[in-house]
Amino acid sequence: MTSFNSSYYTAINTQYEKLGFDFFRPKNLSDPPTVLQVLPALNSGGVERGTLEISDAIIASGWRSVVVSKGGILVDTLQKNGAKHLEINIGAKNPFTWPKSLRKLKRVISEYNVDIVHARSRMPAWICKYAAQQCGVPFITTFHGRYGDTNALKKIYNSIMIRGEFVIAISKFIAEDIQSRYRIEDDTLKIIPRGADISLFNPEDASQQAANRLIKEWGVPDDTPVIMLPARLTRWKGHEILIEALSLIKDVRFFCVLVGDHDTKKNYRSELEKIIKFQSLTNKVRITGHCKDMVSAYKISDIVISASLDPEPFGRITVEAQAMGCLVVAADHGGARETIQHNRTGILVEPRNSEALADGIKKALEMQTEDRKSMGIAAREFVAGNFSRETMCYRTMSLYCQLLDLNPQLNS
Repeated sequence: MTSFNSSYYTAINTQYEKLGFDFFRPKNLSDPPTVLQVLPALNSGGVERGTLEISDAIIASGWRSVVVSKGGILVDTLQKNGAKHLEINIGAKNPFTWPKSLRKLKRVISEYNVDIVHARSRMPAWICKYAAQQCGVPFITTFHGRYGDTNALKKIYNSIMIRGEFVIAISKFIAEDIQSRYRIEDDTLKIIPRGADISLFNPEDASQQAANRLIKEWGVPDDTPVIMLPARLTRWKGHEILIEALSLIKDVRFFCVLVGDHDTKKNYRSELEKIIKFQSLTNKVRITGHCKDMVSAYKISDIVISASLDPEPFGRITVEAQAMGCLVVAADHGGARETIQHNRTGILVEPRNSEALADGIKKALEMQTEDRKSMGIAAREFVAGNFSRETMCYRTMSLYCQLLDLNPQLNS
């Protein structure tokens, strides 16, 4: 038996390293703990994906998982994996709806014997805090990003996220930002980086047939290095900076795909298309739209770009790309400083600087095949050792156990 004083942080480095989620399986299987996660909706996004991943970990540990949101496209996936979803429009900012949402949430906590309330967004967190407090249940939060506080009222609104018994930051960058803005005890603030599914994002297992279909669909020329920027079409993701950088090396052989949702950004897409045409890159840069098969997208990409104008809170794309052995060129700020080791697992360049980005891309394109392969291997090993989905889930489950004063143990 391993006491929680050691926790999974220690256990994964001992003889129990292959134990997996059985480490957290309760001895009394008839009354397992129940974790309630709350967020505005279950559509696409990092918050939503993190919620589903932790829900799967909760269930794999023999616990019960309940999620409250107003619904969305991921509800079916959540429920197929064994979680319970309850629909409450808990992210609504209309104050007249708050008392009703509070009553509903308290009923959920009572009816489902909830042991922990985990809020992942600010508006739901306010309701969660009072519901948990009135029901005598522990309350924790996760900071998924940096919240702007341009005035005192906004800072008060944001402050709900530091009122949990534990506050999870998804990166050191976010943790440092929290510490710079708020008074928070070191023991309260916990850094649990987001992770990539190493088994899914595995170049050895990726289908070449599926990759070939994508090559044909996107019109990728033969024997041409592929550069990809995978991000929804929104200005802060740096599409314009990338296009400008590519215009500086347009004589170099490459084909660039801008992969990401643009359904609500049609005007911005038109603007980018005009810039591409103006820079005489029409035959070398293509906007593809949403891609359902990102594993194949990474497989056919030689270089993956993260050119965000503002610091990424974490940057899951750079982690997934490295897991696939891609060479990543990223802006040197935010989460990228943690997830990329410069000149070992990727290349970091000065943010908002098209010339620096062009130099980084050219350096990557000019690398010898063996050097690029070695960097890809180092990148995957680095991600597997530090930013896997399993590690994120193990650390979160350890925190839940600590909150409930549980002692995970082997079922011998």
